[in-house]
Amino acid sequence: MTAPASWGRLLVDQLDYYLSAHLRPRLAGLTDDEFFWEPVAGCWSVRADPAGGWRIETSWPEAEPDPPPVTTIGWRLGHLAVTNLGSRASAFFGDGSVPPDADMFDDRHRPPVPGTAADAVALLESTYAAWRDGIAALSDDQLATPIGPRGAFFADQPMAALVLHVSRETMHHGGEIGVLRDLYRQSHGETGLTTG
Repeated sequence: MTAPASWGRLLVDQLDYYLSAHLRPRLAGLTDDEFFWEPVAGCWSVRADPAGGWRIETSWPEAEPDPPPVTTIGWRLGHLAVTNLGSRASAFFGDGSVPPDADMFDDRHRPPVPGTAADAVALLESTYAAWRDGIAALSDDQLATPIGPRGAFFADQPMAALVLHVSRETMHHGGEIGVLRDLYRQSHGETGLTTG
């Protein structure tokens, strides 16, 4: 008789497969020119912060403009590495350096925003590893338990709902990164569009 499937294992396997078969190949060779490329005027991007370091442009906590701005590869990759994976990995599986009453949107959970393509890809790898390892360690009962205050508006949802949301965001923005890379190559006269 086959052992019953672990929901945590299935959730991890899905995102592992997406990263290894689709997103990582599409990030190979990403340059800073592509990272910062603005295909239209008025893009949201990663910008130098006057206070030092880098920031991801956003309207948060105000409502997003309608229609939302076009975003750069840097914005998409920064969002995935910093807010989608980084802050959530810190909030739920962190080292305890952030007080336990801080929800997942608390700025203290955010890693520094990367200002180069190489740094952004490296941060994506490290924040994904922390998120993945945390999810892999959860039992099915833990995945079914409501998140509580650290989950902010996900508080009443089971942890599995947040895991699915993070996966959906990763796949959504990862796909857009691939499209932007294809558009960059075409607009710059390069051949050999990537697949994935």
